[in-house]
Amino acid sequence: MAEKYNMKNPSVKRILQELKEMQSNPSDDFMSLPLEENIFEWQFAIRGPNDTEFEGGIYHGRIQLPSEYPFKPPSFMLLTPNGRFETQTKICLSISNHHPEHWQPSWSVRTALTALIAFMPTSPNGALGSLDYKKEERRVLAVKSRESSPTFGSPDRQKLIDEIHEYMISKAPPVPHPNSPESAEPPSAAATEQSGEAPATPPNANTEITEPEEQQPEAPLNNTEADIPRVPEQAALVAPPPVPAAVVVQQQQHHHHQSTVQKPADDRLFTWAAVALALAIAVLLLKKFMKASGHGAVFMGQS
Repeated sequence: MAEKYNMKNPSVKRILQELKEMQSNPSDDFMSLPLEENIFEWQFAIRGPNDTEFEGGIYHGRIQLPSEYPFKPPSFMLLTPNGRFETQTKICLSISNHHPEHWQPSWSVRTALTALIAFMPTSPNGALGSLDYKKEERRVLAVKSRESSPTFGSPDRQKLIDEIHEYMISKAPPVPHPNSPESAEPPSAAATEQSGEAPATPPNANTEITEPEEQQPEAPLNNTEADIPRVPEQAALVAPPPVPAAVVVQQQQHHHHQSTVQKPADDRLFTWAAVALALAIAVLLLKKFMKASGHGAVFMGQS
């Protein structure tokens, strides 16, 4: 390819250097190659960033390098529907030709693709060429993007796009299909227990309604010990189980019987104490009277 271009041209020299570096140091997150007949046009594919709604997706696009590259920034266009950027429209990014004031000549195609992946899950904020699809719609597009490469341009372009797609699919891990309402699975027993909600039972004409029986603890099926919800020990002290009403009535009747039996005994003790106190007062008054009348000596001697 170098023989076709003027190696004295600084832009051509820089582009060929980046191509060599891209081929000698490939990445699993992206791949980009220039057209055979025009090294200023690159086809690329990036993989959706992990832990986002784009995860597993393969998104193709086109890079157009200016003749003044790397002193002026390239333009970017997405070809695969993705829900974040419009297709076949030059997108507005800080690394694109929409913001030449941000571009640095030290950046490269590799740098731009890495930045583009980072821009995927960010908010569009009304930027030119941006979309704001829901996450569920983006997940559907991510799965669909793996099925085939987009159709774009001449046969030479399409051949390069297909080659890049095959490479990216070979490096990409499998991605599960998004759950649709029809294929949604019911919640597991462990999830139902943790949420505190009773699982819904479909109505059945043959279902027999019986009195609830005392349930015995069963061994969990396909669950580990960590999946079983546990009640903190402090909860037993703070909120003891409610006492049945029958037990409360029995306890109240028992306390009433005890108070009825003990009440007569208390009354008799009080009566005897009052009599003893009255006798003691009478004796003291009698002694004072005898002493005052002169008979105190005879009384005291006999006592």
